[in-house]
Amino acid sequence: MALDRLIDVEDLVEKLRSYNSNSDGALIRAAYEYCEVMHRGQFRQSGEPYIVHPVEVAYILAEMRLDDQTIVTALLHDTIEDTRSTFEETGRRFGPEVATLVDGVTKLTNLQLSGTDTEQAENFRKLLLAMSRDARVILVKLADRLHNMRTIKHLNGEKQRQKARETMEVFAPLAGRMGMQWMRDELEDLAFSVLNPEGRVSIMRRFLKLQKETGDVVQKITLDIKAELSRAGVEAEVIGRAKKPYSIWRKMQEKKLSFARLSDIYGFRILVEGKDDCYRALGAMHQRWSAVPGRFKDYISQPKSNGYRSIHTTVSGRAGRRVEIQIRTRQMHDVAESGVAAHWSYRDGVRAGNPFAVDPTKWISDLTERLTSDSYDEFMEDVKLEMYSDKVFCFTPRGDVVKLPLGATPLDFAYAIHTRIGDRCVGAKIDHERVPLWTRIKNGQMVEIITAEGQRPHAEWESIVKTGRAGSAIRRSLREEERERFVRLGRELARVAFDHVGKRATEKALSTAARQLGMRDSLELLDGLGRAKISGNEVVGTLYPKLAPRTGDEIDAARAVVGLATGQNFERAQCCQPVPGERIAGIRYSGKGVFVHAIDCPALREFEDQSNRWVDLHWHSGPHPAVHTVSFDITISNFAGVLGRVCTLIGEQGANISDLRFIDRKPDFYKLIVDVDLSDAEHLHAVVLSIEAESDVASIDRYRDLKRVPRP
Repeated sequence: MALDRLIDVEDLVEKLRSYNSNSDGALIRAAYEYCEVMHRGQFRQSGEPYIVHPVEVAYILAEMRLDDQTIVTALLHDTIEDTRSTFEETGRRFGPEVATLVDGVTKLTNLQLSGTDTEQAENFRKLLLAMSRDARVILVKLADRLHNMRTIKHLNGEKQRQKARETMEVFAPLAGRMGMQWMRDELEDLAFSVLNPEGRVSIMRRFLKLQKETGDVVQKITLDIKAELSRAGVEAEVIGRAKKPYSIWRKMQEKKLSFARLSDIYGFRILVEGKDDCYRALGAMHQRWSAVPGRFKDYISQPKSNGYRSIHTTVSGRAGRRVEIQIRTRQMHDVAESGVAAHWSYRDGVRAGNPFAVDPTKWISDLTERLTSDSYDEFMEDVKLEMYSDKVFCFTPRGDVVKLPLGATPLDFAYAIHTRIGDRCVGAKIDHERVPLWTRIKNGQMVEIITAEGQRPHAEWESIVKTGRAGSAIRRSLREEERERFVRLGRELARVAFDHVGKRATEKALSTAARQLGMRDSLELLDGLGRAKISGNEVVGTLYPKLAPRTGDEIDAARAVVGLATGQNFERAQCCQPVPGERIAGIRYSGKGVFVHAIDCPALREFEDQSNRWVDLHWHSGPHPAVHTVSFDITISNFAGVLGRVCTLIGEQGANISDLRFIDRKPDFYKLIVDVDLSDAEHLHAVVLSIEAESDVASIDRYRDLKRVPRP
């Protein structure tokens, strides 16, 4: 906690020796003195000497009973960044371990963990990398943020809000994920007081009003619980408290309840000696008060990944008021308070050796393994899912336990077992009954996955899954499937382009062309063809420049229309996409030139009373290049080879597909938008006619998108 006076070095040494009699007092004094010298003349926004901050950070970590190296790191954590101190000097004075830790904290301080650009994802990766090297770096950073939040009132308003948002989005959930729930609660509440001061004051006022009406409820319920435990012969310590304002506010928002209707605003902990006592205490509570259905969790038999163990139950206590109770042993409580930090905690002069403390290396490896997304958006989504996850525990048919976030589905379960199982999933059973894949798994259920060879993930699965691991695997598979589709399309386009010049698109020809175009291999070339990044004519021209179609005699697309004033630019309106040979009209736009519309375009109606903006235009006569993109709305049967035949038909008409996107997929048909580059109306008619003649094409229409009407 923040103190009213500067903690002197002897206060800190005494605090360390209260739990570690073997603490190196000389090392702590040397670090304290070095910190004081390095920061001399520096002041915080509050006007206090800067040394107040690192000493307070060190004291926060001392309250967590951490080792000497972590405390020294806390004292020195700003010296390399803000003073003339160096990594080398820190290593000489305090050893390589401390120097490495201080350097790690310095690098974290420079990371921008809030924001909207792609650097945020890379910085999160760096944060996770720092954690993987030594989690004490994160512990110092969290303590640093906690003290800064305790003194945030000295910053200007915008800086306060920026730091509070970053705390709420990153540091508070990270503290929770590391098992330090007390720190998460305090960080959230401090950030809440900045981001929504009116909401926090409102909660506090209602609390005071409630206390006046009911008296000290916490004290009364604590005595009730002690009495029941005494009757059951269970020796225990009972700790009661009202929940933090932000915790109450979040419950009100999540459950859409008013404060008056929110019942479980008090929390109680029962600390006992042994594991058996936990269940005896639970029995005493349930025998005396009615348990609230759906509010029981046993994290002793199924611990969280960060080592957390406790029994949670909610009962209808005094006057029908809901009471949330946590039951755990004292060793479990140490881990619940310190989380991953318990690995370094000391008690009575030695490392605590708590059997429930997790190995930080294994915990961090498990966390980072699930964050494998390549793109910024996907990575950030995965990070937040992992940060905020609450767990459910389910079973495989063999009885193995699988931990998943609250709200997880059988697809999450399948991908948690193995990516191959997830990719091939066609159905699921929960407790031996067939269920839809979007079913939410509940605690204790047995899940069985049904697979089939040849099955591939569907795009809609992304909206079903909850875990970052499943989402990443699905997106990766969809990207691979998309690439295969574009490669198939590119192969057809290459065949047509080579046929036009009397050549064959052999693997050797494609590989040679790819090398000439600076591509890795023929697959990259075909993928580029399918995505319209390059054209078939370009590929042919690379190998057979004299055989490639000539376009020199064609009308320049930049001068395709007649009727413009000198120096006036034009652009085809994308709402109607007119092509040479169709009747057209132009509309002037200030600063944008003239947009060319088809004469029957519905968008022209809004200009009927603005005759001064109309321009009389017509197309140049003569051959036009096939650069005028037209979008087609096509519905085809969902049979193998149909899409390939459609693409072949378009290629046979000398047209290039510049884009292709599915807008609806059903078991019996596909609906898609195909963008085709055409030369003129005759070319357009030939393409439409050839596709209409295909028996597996249900319909083809010109796609008009009035959302793309140009605006002034």
